[in-house]
Parts: sequence; structure tokens; C-alpha cells
Amino acid sequence: MKRRNFVQGLALGAGVGTLGAMGAYSYSPARTAFLPDIKRGTADIGLCKSVKITNISETSWFDNSIFMQDVTASGGLLVDQYTYNWAPFGNGKGPGKGTYEDGMKNIGPYLPKNLEKAWEITRELSEHADNAGGYSCLVEIEALDGKKTKYLFDCGWNYMWMDQCFKREGIDKMLANGEIAAFISTHEHMDHYFGFPVVAKYGPNVTVYRPSTFYPAGKDYMVRSGHVGKVIDVTKGLHKIQEGVALYQFECPIIFKVYGEMSLYCNVKDVGLVSITGCCHQGIILFADTAYKEIAYENDKFYGLYGGLHISPFDDWDPKYDDLVIGLKKWDLQKVGCNHCTGLITAQKFVDAGYPVVQGTARFRSKTTNYLGNGDTLLFPS
Repeated sequence: MKRRNFVQGLALGAGVGTLGAMGAYSYSPARTAFLPDIKRGTADIGLCKSVKITNISETSWFDNSIFMQDVTASGGLLVDQYTYNWAPFGNGKGPGKGTYEDGMKNIGPYLPKNLEKAWEITRELSEHADNAGGYSCLVEIEALDGKKTKYLFDCGWNYMWMDQCFKREGIDKMLANGEIAAFISTHEHMDHYFGFPVVAKYGPNVTVYRPSTFYPAGKDYMVRSGHVGKVIDVTKGLHKIQEGVALYQFECPIIFKVYGEMSLYCNVKDVGLVSITGCCHQGIILFADTAYKEIAYENDKFYGLYGGLHISPFDDWDPKYDDLVIGLKKWDLQKVGCNHCTGLITAQKFVDAGYPVVQGTARFRSKTTNYLGNGDTLLFPS
């Protein structure tokens, strides 16, 4: 993946990177340009028995105003994320003047065994390192024969925060014991990927699924973080990873000059489709429509949804976002676990619209019970 491809993709959508930041990419005519023309329900991904999700951390950053201050000072939402001078790639030169190479010179010698030292160094050189958190969850698939398979879905941002969260949920031991079948990196954004050394610290041999659109810096970071396991670069479209479970790689330009995002579709026997997303930068409508157009799932029922839905992540509500909330009604979802970049206002809108939003506990710095918050779990079907 080269950054000029990001710019070309951006041009197709008449600025969809900016629109995507607010979830409005779903409105753009370009949203259909990245989909193959496939008739309804031709792809059979098999069946699974159940899906359990444990939210490790949905708190990508702790203070929106600080985060947006950094974005503004560094040139806006379409600037290369490696230049913001965010941890762990800070070089002490100020907002918008960072580089991946500078950051790795400072922290590289300490990855992944001495994350405390690496974060201590980057904390002094980066913009508001203490504001960084991260997004990550554990997905446990139960097969029809009862066998359970665990996938780690994203790995957050802040080394210290994510190490604490991994230990809280036992992820450190699961990685060390080889209990996690694979790590799934949905996309290259800092709050979903920069915490990868914490994964490598405990499970250096874990198999990795990542978008084929990762940039050279993102690929290099994985190696220099200490990962020595198998890496599978997922290309555009549908990719079955076990019975009843498939990844889908959406190739679309998104903010911070990242390109492409993967989501997970699970076909649950006698229930319907359960979909899991990291940020849903491709847009919630495209996300749902893609499943309808491509996958043959139980009862023709879009049953459940979990993750960040990127409608109003900075809680800057625009009336047109109401159309996205209303648009979900056609799927008659039975269970919604939303958090992260969905936005606090959006989550409340879902509740007000009568959607079956699963209430969380608002623990461990999650901000609302309308979110499936940090440490909470969700089972499909219940």
C-alpha cells in the first residue's frame, strides 16, 4: 500500500476521508465503488453455534477535547497519523512534526520486553501520551461440535493501559498459553494498532490477520515489535477463517491517511448474522448492505451487531446522522452492543429509537451504560 493510493481513493469519494470521520461515508455514492457485484446470498460461510465478546477496552482516548486539540494542531484529520507526534512515535519536536523513524529509534531497543521503559521515553517526547487508551476485544466462537476458538480483535494504543487491560481480562495468559488462535488487526489506526507490542510481549508467535493495505511503516512496526508468527494479508472482499466465520476487507480511504478496514461476520445457527466491527469507517449502511448482498445467513436475519460504528465519534451531532440511526431499522436487529467511536450521542439516539441496546456497567473508565463498556461481555444468542 502506497500513500498515493489513499489520495486516489479519496478523490473518488470527493473527500470521503473527512466524511468518514463523522460516519457520513455511508451517504457517498463512492461507498458502492469498493464492492464486487454479487447477487444476494451466494456466499456460504457455514455455521457456528454461538459468539461471545469480551470488551477489553473501548476507550480509545479519554478526553475528546485533548484529542481534537492534537488533531487541529497537527493539520487536521487527513494528515498521516505517524506525523502527529502521538505516542509511541514522539520525537519531542511538537505537533505535526513526528516521524515513524524518529519514534522507533527511541523505543525500538525496548520492544517488546521492556514496555515500561519504552512508554516512559515516548511519554516525554509525545503529545498527550496519557490521553491515549485503546480499542480491543476478545471474540470467542463456539463451533457446532462445541469446540471454542478465541480471536483477539485489535490491540489498542497505550502500552501501559493495554497491558493493564490484558491482565484484567486474562489476555496475557491466553496469549502466553497459545489459547488465542489469531490476532485480527481491523485497520492501522493508532488506537487499534499502536499497542501491538503488548501482543508480541505475551504471544510473539500468534497468527496475525491484517488488511493487505497496511503501509510499510505499519508492517515494519509489527516485526520490530517482536512478532515472529505467521502473517496473513487479507485482500479486498470476503475471507472465511472457520466454519460460520468470515472476515471482510473493505478497501476505502479513512482518516489519518489510513486505507482499508476489516470487519467480522458470524453466521449463528438458528439465529442469524452477528457482525463485529472495529470502527466501521466503511459506513454502517455499507457494512450491513454488504452482508445482505454477499452472505447466505440463517433465517435471512441480521440478528446482532457489536463494536464502534463511527457515526459521531466526537459527539458533534449533525441532523443528517439521524438518517443513519433510522436507516438501521430495516434490519430489525435483536441485539446491539455499541461503544468506542459510535459516539455518546449516537448511543443515546439508539436507545431513544427503541433499538435493543445492551446496557453496560460503565466500569474502568467507560463513560455510559449505553455502551458495552470495558470489562463487559455479550453473548449471541443469550
